[in-house]
Amino acid sequence: MKEYEVYSSLRVPKNSKIIMRLDGRSFHSLARDLKLVKPYDENFYKVISNVCRDLFEEFSPLFAYTFSDEISLLFDNVPFDGRIEKLDSVIAGFASSSFVIHYDVDFKKPPAFDSRVIPVSDGDILEYFKWRQDESWVNCVNSHGISHLKSKYPNNVANDKINGMNLSDIHELLFKEGINLNDVETYKKRGIAVYRKNKKVVGFNKKENKEQTSYRSYIHIDWEIPKFSEEFFKDIGVLK
Repeated sequence: MKEYEVYSSLRVPKNSKIIMRLDGRSFHSLARDLKLVKPYDENFYKVISNVCRDLFEEFSPLFAYTFSDEISLLFDNVPFDGRIEKLDSVIAGFASSSFVIHYDVDFKKPPAFDSRVIPVSDGDILEYFKWRQDESWVNCVNSHGISHLKSKYPNNVANDKINGMNLSDIHELLFKEGINLNDVETYKKRGIAVYRKNKKVVGFNKKENKEQTSYRSYIHIDWEIPKFSEEFFKDIGVLK
């Protein structure tokens, strides 16, 4: 019956880099069930950042980026020999399990992530992550806008009002109400990045009777990322 397995041999191109994007399934309902603080729930973002750390430790991507309920993972050494069925099922399943472990509440319904595979070249990497970071800013403006409107109007009226507004209109509305989005926490505007950094370790070499310096890598969760640029990705070793 092995031959009946559909797409089981489908693989990403050899020696290619890929991005895997995971999205929370029906997380609007989940947010309501968990009574998340609007417009941004700090504990939710701590959980999502810990999910990224777990994914980093388990699958060793080059870089991870998250905002809202979305996670993007950049791989150069693709797990599972590039088998797409394995990539999509195992990594999404792992993220879902990690989310449950870190949240540690009684869920009304099991949370889940879906995933997709995106083959990329080096020239695509900056463009992709700038695109997602731009979406993070859109999400920030809209989230603060609808939250503010719902504090003043019934939900249906607030939804109608924001549907007719563009980003600059929402930004101006909030500014007039004393809310300057430029002053909100960086992660709300630009998302959170996870990548490896090196730390300096000074020890003593007894054999040579002198101090010795080495460097060890560790997983860094960056809540203060800049706007993505070629320089940023070169500094962290993602681009050459």
